[in-house]
Amino acid sequence: MTRIHAASFLCLLAIAPAIAQWTQFRGPNGSGVGSATGYPSEFSPSKNVAWKKTVPYGQSSPVVAGGRVYLTAAEDGHLLTLAFDETSGRELWRRETKRARTHKLFRANDPASPTPVADDKGVVVFFPDYGLVAYNVDGKERWTHPLGPFKNFYGIAASPILAGNAIVQVCDQSNGSFILALDRATGRQRWRTERPSVPVGWATPMVYRPAEGPVQLVTLGSTRLDAYYLDTGEPIWWTPIGSSGGLGTPVAAGDTIFITTLASTEPWMDSFETALGKYDTNKDHLISQQEFQADKELGEHFGWIDADSDGMVTAEEWNSARMMGIGEFGSVAIQPGGAKGKLEPSAFRWRFKKNLPMIPAPLVYDGVYYTVRDGGIITALDPASGRLTKEGRAREALGEYYASPIAADGKVYVSSCEGKITVLKAGSDWEVLHTNDLGEEVHATPALSGGSLYVRTRTTLYSFKQPH
Repeated sequence: MTRIHAASFLCLLAIAPAIAQWTQFRGPNGSGVGSATGYPSEFSPSKNVAWKKTVPYGQSSPVVAGGRVYLTAAEDGHLLTLAFDETSGRELWRRETKRARTHKLFRANDPASPTPVADDKGVVVFFPDYGLVAYNVDGKERWTHPLGPFKNFYGIAASPILAGNAIVQVCDQSNGSFILALDRATGRQRWRTERPSVPVGWATPMVYRPAEGPVQLVTLGSTRLDAYYLDTGEPIWWTPIGSSGGLGTPVAAGDTIFITTLASTEPWMDSFETALGKYDTNKDHLISQQEFQADKELGEHFGWIDADSDGMVTAEEWNSARMMGIGEFGSVAIQPGGAKGKLEPSAFRWRFKKNLPMIPAPLVYDGVYYTVRDGGIITALDPASGRLTKEGRAREALGEYYASPIAADGKVYVSSCEGKITVLKAGSDWEVLHTNDLGEEVHATPALSGGSLYVRTRTTLYSFKQPH
């Protein structure tokens, strides 16, 4: 009987699913890398579907913890947090957060862009129109921490992370940017550090553990990369970068930090004098919103250039916007070591100077560094040297890309805005295994957990799973 019981126990272990955990934006430490196996290469609204649920719209990504799948949404002016059973997809609860204000957002953003962060005790959500809210696993509110209002024309999009016993939130805006740490259990503020040199940005921070010394928080801004001590929020080191907007999140492999930015060595806007000649019809040496709307390409971005929101763009405001995105750009590998203050040139291991993605974060998986950008262009580098190993296209998915690449089980998943998810065979000479068309927009980064692939489209939350 003992041998039979032992054999039965081992059999149960063999068929039991892996522990499901994808607790924040892009999973473990924002890396985009899962550890389980058995993920499907082929799926569709009618193939390899474990379950699917109609959900309200939002661009936040699903997260998985404690047997639940969480996500946020905005519907008819309501800010919603939803919890689903991981196995069946049954909706367990939904809660509404009363908005303290309504930010006017750029069309590409929405009130539920930040991704929740979760653990076995529940979930913490961030709505820029209110602040941070914590719920337990049954949907009971544990604490709130109001924040804002914010001044960010395109909207706040950075997601909270759980670092040790602290919830960390970055709030970058036109002025008054800061990074904040709260106690996970109580919501009490542990520290708040102002970021006076950082203009608007949308990046989620990550945890960096150097070979020696305390744990650090690293966050990407639109003009610089900064590190802070996790325990105190004290600034440690920084370096200037060129970026048209700090998005995504840095990633780390060992003692190396990797970032990718889109920028230029030359201003991308005309000089103010040239702009006056194009737009200043009343010759008052200012550019009004009405005058600027004649520009079909930039007209809708007037609110970003008009920093003080007075309806008029001055030379100072124009030149500030014009110079953003100037500097070193591309993919960069950094080894800060024990640095303090501005990083020395010796901290830069390599730089691949080519315009790469603006929105999707990079991915380091099984010894390959991946990026994906609009047009379905996939670039693979050697993370040790920065050497290009392969660049090609996801030829059946050539559209825009907002979601970041993720990987597990020898596969890399890249999701286009039009809802086509290309699955790659991972490797320095990657190849396309299959392109899956979900027939609906995908802006959120998918989640990987316990052999299930969770994908949020405009109206549906899917759990895809390979049959056994």
